[in-house]
Amino acid sequence: MIGVAGANYYALSGSTIFTTRDWDLFLPPDPDTLLQAWDACEAAALTLWIGGEPLESPRDRWLAERIAANRATVRATDAAGFDVDMTLVMAGFDFEAVWRERRVFQDAGTEIAVARLTHIIASKHAAGREKDRLFLATHRAALEELLRNDD
Repeated sequence: MIGVAGANYYALSGSTIFTTRDWDLFLPPDPDTLLQAWDACEAAALTLWIGGEPLESPRDRWLAERIAANRATVRATDAAGFDVDMTLVMAGFDFEAVWRERRVFQDAGTEIAVARLTHIIASKHAAGREKDRLFLATHRAALEELLRNDD
């Protein structure tokens, strides 16, 4: 887990929860992992989208290889507000570095692997998107407090 949803796992209380519209999963650019993720989404009745269009069928290894090679993001959605971006890119980091230093949280009895908060913040800086700059500026004090408490 990365992005704002990942940062929320570091929250100390409800006052340091950040608003986000989606969940960002950082996956390795591995076709087999993509196929497993797509199967899990299908089992959960989520539809898959890429670039504003439904992800084609068959969702086979050939398609997974193309998506991995292009580092394309696939979105899973229930069309009712639950959206998950399965990304193969995290600005400034490769998957192995983030995975090696991940932190694991318990959420309703499930282990959730989350990028280090320092990685999430550094990635938002590196991405340089307006929405990331706004997030970092707006929540600077809360993020600094969370960083002080991240062990």
